Amino acid sequence: MGGRLGEPAANELSQNLQQIGLELRRLKTGTPPRLDAATVALDGLEVQPGDEEPAPFSFLTERIDRPQIPCWITYTDERIHKLIRENLGRAPLYSGQITSTGPRYCPSIETKIVRFADKNRHQVFLEPEDEAKTTIYCNGISTSLPKDVQEQMLKLLPGTENARIVHYGYAIEYDYCPPVQLKSNLETRKISGLFLAGQVNGTSGYEEAAGQGIMAGINAARKLQDKEPIILGRDQAYIGVMIDDLLTKGIDEPYRMFTSRAEYRLALRADNADRRLTQIGRSVGLVDDARYERFRDKLESIEQLKGYLQNTRSQGATLWEHLRRPGFEIRDSRHVLSVVEGFEIPAFGPEVLQAVTIDAKYEGYLAKQERLTANLKNMENKKIPPGLDYNGVAHLRSEAKEKLSVFKPSTLAQASRISGITPADITVLQVHLKRSSAF
Repeated sequence: MGGRLGEPAANELSQNLQQIGLELRRLKTGTPPRLDAATVALDGLEVQPGDEEPAPFSFLTERIDRPQIPCWITYTDERIHKLIRENLGRAPLYSGQITSTGPRYCPSIETKIVRFADKNRHQVFLEPEDEAKTTIYCNGISTSLPKDVQEQMLKLLPGTENARIVHYGYAIEYDYCPPVQLKSNLETRKISGLFLAGQVNGTSGYEEAAGQGIMAGINAARKLQDKEPIILGRDQAYIGVMIDDLLTKGIDEPYRMFTSRAEYRLALRADNADRRLTQIGRSVGLVDDARYERFRDKLESIEQLKGYLQNTRSQGATLWEHLRRPGFEIRDSRHVLSVVEGFEIPAFGPEVLQAVTIDAKYEGYLAKQERLTANLKNMENKKIPPGLDYNGVAHLRSEAKEKLSVFKPSTLAQASRISGITPADITVLQVHLKRSSAF
C-alpha cells in the first residue's frame, strides 16, 4: 500500500472514518510520467501556444504580463499500442490488482487502447511543470504499466526518444465517502461538526476540491458562529451545481464538473463571476473593504454605461439594441458609438466594456432560459423538512420512498434531480407537504 509519489497510505484515516459510522467505497486515479525537460526534443513537435491575452483568475488582477509558456503536442502510434496490448496483463488495472472505477474523462493510456481499439493514435500534450521548464508532464499517457514498459513506450514516442524519466506514472486506489452522507453544507449527517471536501467526496480534479474546500471552510466557521450555512444555488455558481450533483446523483466514478451539467450555464460565466458572488463573499467576511469598493465602482460604471446605451437612440433604435445585433461591438466606434458625438468611451475600463457587451448579447438568450427554468426555480424555494418520514407519504411509490429516504433532499427541486424520481413522485410529495402545512 502506498500514497502519491511514494508517500505512505492513509489506512488509519479510512479505519477511523468507518469506526465513526461513515460508509466507504473505492475509486482509482492515476498519473503520467514526468520527464527531465532538458532531455526532451521539443523543437520538432507541434507547438500549442497559450492565450494571446490570458484572462486573470481574479478581477483584482488587471492583466497578466508574464511570458506565456507553450505546450507541445505529440502522438502515440501503432508500435506503442502493440507494446501496451502485449503488456496489459502486467498493468494493475487489467491484472486484477486494481478493480475500482477510474475517471471517465481522462482514462489511462491502457484504457484508451482497449476502449478505442479503432484509433491508430492518441494525442499527448507535453506540458512544462514550471516556468524554468525543469520537468515535463506527459498529459495523455496516465499509466499503471511497469517501469520497463513505460521506458519502452517513451522511446517510441516522438520527442521523448532520449528522455530521462524523473517520476514514473502510477495508479492508486483510494477510499471515498459516498456524498449522500452529507448535508448541503458539506457537513456529515452522522457526525455534527465534521465536514468533508475534495476527493474524499468522490470528485476528481483540483478545481473541484478547491470549490468544496472553500464552502466547507465557510460553513464550518458559520456553524461555530451559530449562523445559517451558505448554500450556493445551481443558478448562482458551478460550485452549487457540483455540490447539488454530489448530493443527488450518486457517485460510482470520479465526478468532474462540466459546464454541460448546469441548466443555468448561460448565466454562469467567467465575466460575471464577481457580480454573482462578491456580495456573498462580503456577507461571510471574505471580501475586504478595498476589494468591495472596487466591486461597487465596477457595478456603478456598468449601470451608468447600460443606462446611457438604453436611453440613447440612433437610426430608429437604442444603442443597446444596436449592441445586441451580430457584428456590433462597443469598442468599435465605426459601428455603435460613432453615431453619438461627445461620448467618451475611454472613461470606462475594459472589464466594464466587456461586461456590458456580453450582457447585451446574452439578454435574449437569458430571458429564454429564465422562462424554461421558472418552474424549477420555484421548486428550489420549496423546502422539505429534514426529518420527513417518506414511508408515511401516501401514494408515493416504493422506489421513490427508498431513494428519498437515502438521499434526504432539502428542496423539491433537489428531489426531482435524484435518479429514479419521476414528476409524478414530485407531485405526490408536493401534495403531501401542502396538506401537512410544510409549505
